[in-house]
Amino acid sequence: MDKAVTPPDTIASRRRFLGLAALGAGALALPGCASYGGFSYTEAIRRLLTIASQDAFDQLLAPNGFYDTQLARLTADDVFGARSGAVATILGSPLIRDRMLREFNRVAAEGAYRAAPVVADTIRVIGFQNAVALITGGPTAATSFLRQNMGQQLIEVMLPEIGDALQVINDPVLGPALSELAGVNLSGVATSLTRNTEEVIWNAIGRAETAIRDDPYATDDPLLIGAFGLR
Repeated sequence: MDKAVTPPDTIASRRRFLGLAALGAGALALPGCASYGGFSYTEAIRRLLTIASQDAFDQLLAPNGFYDTQLARLTADDVFGARSGAVATILGSPLIRDRMLREFNRVAAEGAYRAAPVVADTIRVIGFQNAVALITGGPTAATSFLRQNMGQQLIEVMLPEIGDALQVINDPVLGPALSELAGVNLSGVATSLTRNTEEVIWNAIGRAETAIRDDPYATDDPLLIGAFGLR
């Protein structure tokens, strides 16, 4: 059975409540600071990653989040690599190039939507054997630890979604252009788009982690202030 296409208004609506449905209600269901008999480095790292990932996905899944965020936007080189011929000719049109890049960034956001709850679930259950080292580590120490432990999970989750989305792009301007790209291996494009989307996600979480470490008081979270406020 062919995969149904999600209407744009439904996509926008589910992104708006993502913070509550996928990250807020689940991943933020951690013990409150009042329940701690002493300071917990493990819970501090868990809270750090929870809030950092929520901030990152909130930014990326906002309307046009990928396209409008300079550090997240995927370019033609990201998606197609160093190609020539039909791709170069088609992307030579500013109108088609802009529409195509907007569409690819929209598809990337769909992949990120699938990735968000996977990240949240991992943060909730992952073990932090050396939380003190993560507390005192570099600006993205916790993000790097999480990424290493998740391995290829985000790729595995996002690739089918992105591959299916590329097959059903329906745009009156892009239709003829995509037909001319018939010789391009769409599975290869899907893989490239997925890997670049994964990189964008981890970079966004890392930037959010760095921001929290730099100014934990902005979170108004006593646990994070206690862990990073005196540094």
